[in-house]
Amino acid sequence: MSNIEAHLARHSLQVGYDKRLMLFSGRANPELAQRIAEKLGVELGPVTLKTFSNGEVYCRYGESIRGADVFIVQPTCENPATGINANDALMELLVMIDAAVGASAHRVIAVMPWYGYSRQDKKSAPREPITSRLVARMLEGAGADRVLAMDLHTGQIQGFFSKPLDHMTAVFMLTQYFADQGLKDLVVVAPDAGRVKTAKNFASKIGAELAILNKERPDHQVAEIGYVIGDVKGRTAVIVDDMIDTAGTLKAAAQTVIDEGAICVHAAATHAVFSGNAYENLASSKFEQIVVTDTIPLRAGAPPNIRVLSCAELLTDSIRRIFTDDSVSEVFGGENQLF
Repeated sequence: MSNIEAHLARHSLQVGYDKRLMLFSGRANPELAQRIAEKLGVELGPVTLKTFSNGEVYCRYGESIRGADVFIVQPTCENPATGINANDALMELLVMIDAAVGASAHRVIAVMPWYGYSRQDKKSAPREPITSRLVARMLEGAGADRVLAMDLHTGQIQGFFSKPLDHMTAVFMLTQYFADQGLKDLVVVAPDAGRVKTAKNFASKIGAELAILNKERPDHQVAEIGYVIGDVKGRTAVIVDDMIDTAGTLKAAAQTVIDEGAICVHAAATHAVFSGNAYENLASSKFEQIVVTDTIPLRAGAPPNIRVLSCAELLTDSIRRIFTDDSVSEVFGGENQLF
């Protein structure tokens, strides 16, 4: 033994370190968290979550998480089945992060398949907040070491974080689904100019042409469809977006595409927000099917033309790569920045 080795042996404690992955779920989407746990081959960690009568959120981990990489699955959306709304889900995630930090977790990773407040990413009028930036600051302030999100509304949200943000996309899942359907004469329709790049990528992957809807937005959650730029006559149209909220605009878009001569129309989106009278709009729309993922759980009463694909496999692969310090972008061949 050298003099240096002898000195280190006398003045330091040599301990082998085995990394531990622990997975926990909030109340926003426990079904998705359970699917991820099954694919990872672990059990969801025990955690007590409840809302007091005055509306305050409480969290307590049921076992030691000291030294573990703690992954918390919590899209910031409502879940009527568990009785929480979008703001409850956000607050619950912050409380879970803070509790994990206080319990000496090695790393805390917020797995947010749906990043709430993502549409408030810039000022559209004077004296408005940039709330998606505020959410990023809150997550970092609570102690999150990194965030895993899927199909952010805009790429600039990544710039609101000083900690790492791993971005995933469901585009490959959705394009594979439509490729497997064997549909002929496809045209992919971008619902507005902001989605052209994503729609163009979607179209190239399924060998379709591209069209664009001329849309104006006079107010929040209000949009007016003008006309179609491109040829949809006699074709099968697929309208591609990152989310579907009240579906009023989407219903109008489908009608516009049909009026322009499309023989049938489908929709594809990652996030099924489906607020307000979304189900009524989709049930009475011209869509053959509306294909979404399970980043947000569907409330009861969904119309039969909605098809849900699970993103659990993608999330599992990304979680495993973060835990082992491998590249997340390799899951998508480097094509996970589709803005």
